[in-house]
Amino acid sequence: MDKSKRKVVIAGNWKMNMTPAQTEAFIKELAPLVKGKDDSVTVLCVPFVDIATAVKAAEGTNIHIGAQNVHFAEKGAYTGEVSADMLKAVGAEYVIVGHSERRQYFGETNDTVNARLKAGLAAGFKMILCVGETLDEREKNITFETVSLQTKVALKDVSKEEMANVIIAYEPVWAIGTGKTATSEQAEEVCKAIRDVLAGIYDKATAEATTIQYGGSMNTKNAKELLSMKDIDGGLIGGASLKTADFSELVSDAQ
Repeated sequence: MDKSKRKVVIAGNWKMNMTPAQTEAFIKELAPLVKGKDDSVTVLCVPFVDIATAVKAAEGTNIHIGAQNVHFAEKGAYTGEVSADMLKAVGAEYVIVGHSERRQYFGETNDTVNARLKAGLAAGFKMILCVGETLDEREKNITFETVSLQTKVALKDVSKEEMANVIIAYEPVWAIGTGKTATSEQAEEVCKAIRDVLAGIYDKATAEATTIQYGGSMNTKNAKELLSMKDIDGGLIGGASLKTADFSELVSDAQ
């Protein structure tokens, strides 16, 4: 696999953190720290209420702004949800779908992830699709089966052409927010398996062109080693994305 054919993407997932005022201050502080570091793509996926502020604050910088979810319907009686058109109206460019916290706490399934992914692609977003196994699944030695199923169902009816706008983030659930991290070898092994699944669904060229991130507690101590793996093309960053010094260091590590 030729890693040079893929974009390295360092994306921050702020989860439920930061007010609009804090968002503006954060981006103003981050922008000069990542200026000119364009060998990777820098993305911040912020809470819905922060998107418009983030987009305005990021104007003229190399920072891209994303959302953390999107609904599969254009509009309707879906209390608490946000549509693709709403996200477009406030300037979002990227959208995360299928994060394990959405699956664990809010009843997200492989099928609803597929529906949300297709809605986002139809609206022209760059989509970050999360897949990953729980500790129980890893201990039962069904990591590859779990991740393969999640990937295949999420990509049902997604065309080869649409894959140009899909990033896959491998997030072992047992390593999210726990401080535990898969070893670089464990992470590489699963990312390669995901790439093999893509080759089976589409073809080798599509698999080779798809960015696959690692997202289980990547931080300033382990990023260089993880990013050196041939099938890991960036990171979906949680806690470290809330600190400008740490997040900018991760962007530097990706250069």
